[in-house]
Amino acid sequence: MWFKNLQVYRFTKPCELTTEILNDALAESCFVPCGSQDLTRSGWVPPLGRHGSELVHATNGYLMVCSKRQDKLLPPAVINEELEEKVLAIEERDGRKLPRKERQSLKDEVIFDLLPRAFVRSSLQYAYISPRDNLLVVNAASIKRAEDLLHELRDALGSLSVIPLTGKNEPIEVMTQWVNSGHPAQGFELGAEFELRDNADIRSVIRCKNHDPAAAEIASHLKTGMHVSKLALSWQKRIEFVLDEKLGIKRLRFSDVVQEKANEAEAEDVATQFDVDFSIMSLELSEFFEALSEAFGGEEA
Repeated sequence: MWFKNLQVYRFTKPCELTTEILNDALAESCFVPCGSQDLTRSGWVPPLGRHGSELVHATNGYLMVCSKRQDKLLPPAVINEELEEKVLAIEERDGRKLPRKERQSLKDEVIFDLLPRAFVRSSLQYAYISPRDNLLVVNAASIKRAEDLLHELRDALGSLSVIPLTGKNEPIEVMTQWVNSGHPAQGFELGAEFELRDNADIRSVIRCKNHDPAAAEIASHLKTGMHVSKLALSWQKRIEFVLDEKLGIKRLRFSDVVQEKANEAEAEDVATQFDVDFSIMSLELSEFFEALSEAFGGEEA
């Protein structure tokens, strides 16, 4: 299980969660599939899927969890087509125009009738807790998806005091300075992908791929007041990623050197390979997060 996108959160007080505490809490809200009239359902499942039974997978002190969500697929076009047929039938029968309130009530009935026949789409959301680093790491590309998982975790635990990982220095200022100077923080290297935004007009965006950040026209844009809002970077030649202005990490990729460590383990089954991958990934990310925090001036005390 190699994470691809990261939303990182810091516990506001020392994390004292253990495998036992977390497993017992999650057991109260295990995943139950959608019933005939459910639009959506979510709950906790074993991170190992059918290869495991525990709701918390622990390795070297890191605690992996997984939330499963099911959504009924009811395309608006299908609902509207069914609705229009029923509206037309009623209007022709009664000889009157159906008012808005009755139309909405009828739409609710249509959805109720269609739900049992709707297709179901399932998705998995992984996260892990690092008590030693006091971090919660969610494998999500968007803040909303991460917050959905935090909400579920908060419901299961009763409370969850976490805040997004931040630095003392503003990410847009730091990334802009890196591109301007051509010299990012120690251990980091600039990539060839970035996004520029105008300080005065957030609608003004320049997206560059396979482009030299040191090019003269980029320097010119920065002089006119634009800033770097996204930036491709690599760290220690072990991790490549795109960083955004909220320290969200997209398109995370571990180098072949890192992944070869997992291959060298020659795991005999899926469960063992999962354990090896998780162990290597979490240890690498632990060092990476420390370096990233330092690169942005450390965190507020």
